[in-house]
Amino acid sequence: MKIAQIAPLYESVPPRFYGGTERVVSYLTEELVAQGHEVTLFASGDSQTSARLIPACRRALRLDGGYVDAIACHFLMLQNVMDHADEFDVLHFHCDYLHFPFTKNSVVPHLTTLHGRLNIPEVAALHYAFPGTPLVSISLSQRRPVAQANWIGNVYHGLPAPARPMGQGEKNYLAFVGRIAREKRVDRAIEIAIRSGRQLKIAAKVDSSDREYYQREIKHLLNHPSVDFVGEISEEKKADFLGAAYAQIFPIDWPEPFGLCMIEAMSCGTPTIAFNCGSVSEVLQEGVTGLIVNSVEEAVAAVPKIARLSRFACRREFEKRFLASRMAEEYTRLYEALINSENLSIPVAHLDSSLSL
Repeated sequence: MKIAQIAPLYESVPPRFYGGTERVVSYLTEELVAQGHEVTLFASGDSQTSARLIPACRRALRLDGGYVDAIACHFLMLQNVMDHADEFDVLHFHCDYLHFPFTKNSVVPHLTTLHGRLNIPEVAALHYAFPGTPLVSISLSQRRPVAQANWIGNVYHGLPAPARPMGQGEKNYLAFVGRIAREKRVDRAIEIAIRSGRQLKIAAKVDSSDREYYQREIKHLLNHPSVDFVGEISEEKKADFLGAAYAQIFPIDWPEPFGLCMIEAMSCGTPTIAFNCGSVSEVLQEGVTGLIVNSVEEAVAAVPKIARLSRFACRREFEKRFLASRMAEEYTRLYEALINSENLSIPVAHLDSSLSL
């Protein structure tokens, strides 16, 4: 099958540091190539892939100050995709909704995985304006704000099979991975660590859009002796960072569409204490891969209970549910269903009758 994967340009594929969407695109692309498909990746020029790479800009936009207009870069890439569309059996978009006007009347089968939040009024209106666009969710909870959209499937993220032994939690700290942003609630993680008497290590980036929030509400909290802010770390260091942790803290305060760091921790055998928002109850298995809580008080009480969980069982659950090979196989079935359908606006039930909200 000839497949085009179209990535956002803000980070490389895979990203050098933080970047959930681009990391998933990389895992999917490499697995599809390994499974024998002919894959072309549209992404930034510093991306690394075994697929054919068609670069849309020289470097990831977040790391290259030479680009002023990110949307213009994406539109140039999308026009290039459409100029070559008839070379592919299917087009797989990961860049939100920017391509909707380009693909509205496309005769080439296409689908869009939505990686972001959908509980925004303007986004809901957009899906009413493009009702036929075939969409894939990354959790069923992600769909709720736009349940009427043309969902053709739900595919949970996957990671490559672990290449190293399972972590043992030997450093005994609590870990926080991600972004310093209001909805990620690193302030909660700090409070939980202090109240439970544990060290907290924070591996996170601060986007320019979150800089003011960081300076005003978070920076002074990092001075506590129980808190170690290590900053943004590479993928190579993340496995050691999570594997050595007693548990991960995922104290979100927003409808997280997936939460890649939860399965990254699982792959290391490290359980997660997570607030019950968004996809958390779909991704975590209570009492096996983590504990789900509804308040800081419950999270503090959950910290000693983590010791009862088996790191082996946590890793085994990851291998059962969240491997990249499973993700690629599920997307392949969606590609085939689109290619073989005379009507590209396929109802969810036609592709996967087991899905329900």
